Amino acid sequence: MTNPALKNKRRMLVAVSLAEFLAMSVWFSASAVVPALTADWHLTGSDQAWLTMSVQAGFVIGAFASSLFNLADYFPAHRFFATTSILASLATALVAWLAPGLILTLLLRFATGLMLAGVYPVGMKIIATWTKEDRGFGIGLLVGALTLGSAAPHLISALSSFDTWQPVLYYSSAFASLGGIFALFFVREGPFRAPFLKFNWKYASEAFRKRDIALANLGYLGHMWELYAMWAWVPIFLLSSFQARSVHPAWASVGSFVVIGAGGAGSVLAGYLADRVGRTAITILSMVVSGSCALLVGFLYGGNPVALVLLCLLWGFAVVADSAQFSACITELCEPEYLGTALTLQTSLGFLLTLITIWLIPVIVDLVGWSWAFAFLSIGPAIGVWAMSALRKMPSAELLAGGRK
Repeated sequence: MTNPALKNKRRMLVAVSLAEFLAMSVWFSASAVVPALTADWHLTGSDQAWLTMSVQAGFVIGAFASSLFNLADYFPAHRFFATTSILASLATALVAWLAPGLILTLLLRFATGLMLAGVYPVGMKIIATWTKEDRGFGIGLLVGALTLGSAAPHLISALSSFDTWQPVLYYSSAFASLGGIFALFFVREGPFRAPFLKFNWKYASEAFRKRDIALANLGYLGHMWELYAMWAWVPIFLLSSFQARSVHPAWASVGSFVVIGAGGAGSVLAGYLADRVGRTAITILSMVVSGSCALLVGFLYGGNPVALVLLCLLWGFAVVADSAQFSACITELCEPEYLGTALTLQTSLGFLLTLITIWLIPVIVDLVGWSWAFAFLSIGPAIGVWAMSALRKMPSAELLAGGRK
């Protein structure tokens, strides 16, 4: 790229990431006010889980439908991003405005996830039009923005002086609308634009038949087994632990923002290193660290709040750091005609898996308490480490990151 083109590229990567950060602030907006909703609506642990699971389910169906019907090619990508972001904002604002109770709230949260399927995958598509050799870093930057956006409602909750939960959702909704407007006016696709590759049923078996792609997907599933359950329940875990030490609840919201938000820096750093050191090396290291944290964090429950937050901070940094690299692996291992199908399957299966672990956490808490509730999440990283180690030994691993495995 020439210097002016490179300058434009940097500006656009920042613009896409900022729009992503703002838009994704609605993902965990309801989860950030679970304690208040539980008091108002007398929610059970399963009800609390569904506040996040409904968004996950909506996202899976939205991502699959978008790929199946090739929706992202019917409209300019920045307009599709903007429209779905604003609609997700509207669904979130309706929860705050109507305060409709659990059932309608779950439907509106499902609609939020459905719309966000036009934000994250389309954001990745836009990033791909601006990157080639540095695609791992570009997608890492996007995932970092997604992570900070997901953490934002906890900061809003911590800083809010209101006595009710609705303002957190209103602020998150406003951020998402702003993200959509920003994308509409300032985000454009780059010089490497290609048609959005839609899902094709006849290629679906490739995700399981080709061993290298199957291993990359298994690594991703191990990663997803841990990630969203950690994001969904660490705020409640910190709140419960802090209450046992008579620490003000607002500090749990601050801690939750810092812990989840740390993954933003982890994603960017991992993306930078993966392009230079290797994708399997970075994913293995990330999962070893995050899985170890999942095993150890329960031992600090009810103990020193500073020590607990520091360990959770390391966990938050590592748990999402590798996320972008699994998608990058698929783009490098897969034949072009299979790529849309492979990425859709990877994303859909990963988010479907999160429904299980998000639902299981409160069940395990009821059985053994918070001290052991997160330990079972380490199963995912352990399987992921095995899968990526096996991929690393395959000849096709030379295709990853320009031969840097």
